Amino acid sequence: MSNNSLQTINSLVTNKSVRARFEQVLGRGADTFIGSLVSLTNGSRALQTCDQKTILSAAMIAATLKLPINPSLGLAYIVPYGGKATFQLGWRGINQLAMRSGQYQRINVSAVHEGEIKGTDFITGDLIRGKKVSDKVIGYVAYFRLVNGFEKTLYMSVEEMQEHARTYSQSYRSGRDSVWRTNFDAMAKKTVLKLLLSRYGIMSVEMQNMDLALRADQSVVTSSVSGQETFDYVDNKDDNAQVQAHADAPSKKEEGNAQNEQDDDAILDAVLEQSEKQYDATHPQA
Repeated sequence: MSNNSLQTINSLVTNKSVRARFEQVLGRGADTFIGSLVSLTNGSRALQTCDQKTILSAAMIAATLKLPINPSLGLAYIVPYGGKATFQLGWRGINQLAMRSGQYQRINVSAVHEGEIKGTDFITGDLIRGKKVSDKVIGYVAYFRLVNGFEKTLYMSVEEMQEHARTYSQSYRSGRDSVWRTNFDAMAKKTVLKLLLSRYGIMSVEMQNMDLALRADQSVVTSSVSGQETFDYVDNKDDNAQVQAHADAPSKKEEGNAQNEQDDDAILDAVLEQSEKQYDATHPQA
């Protein structure tokens, strides 16, 4: 990647078309979001070496979802991986998107300490609660109750979570640095909440923001010739199976060949077009 990546991202976010797109999605909040994006890139050498188009695409996803990318908030992140920027949800971001929908009366995710769960009711599947006996974390639990009264709980032990990480994260499996290794607690909370909602939560027209967020999570967001959004799960080719991108999206090889034939202006137009489609889909009355 060129040493001019940082300068390029600065010029991209000041481009009139890009700025107009952020303003259309975020309104008065566009300046704050753009400032956060520039500060985030300025403060990360790893992001500065990433393909700036993937940084912009990840930022557009976060903007469309109206999730700040300030890492301290834990809502959404732009994370470098292999020379590309990936969009990543935080568990707080998933929680916020669910609550915004108006479909959830209550939603929660928490670490479970030794003694807090005695077992599971084999008929109802409900967890049988106990009393905490130590600070040792033995698992993670996510829960929601819909406004119509339906409720569901999902529990995963630490061992199950570690096996999930080994199965779905190449970097964790190989022993390399990864978010799973540097912040296991946050990734575990996100995983159990994400699995609960994707399996049992509402995925209706009203929940298109959640659908987009779950499909984009932990992916490099790319643009296709047709303008259809595609998500490349670079750390794991099998994860997010329950929230895959559209089946008719072009293959990565076709996508790559098409992008190689485009110049910078055409690629930028594709990113903006993709963002417009996502915004229109998630704001049908706009």
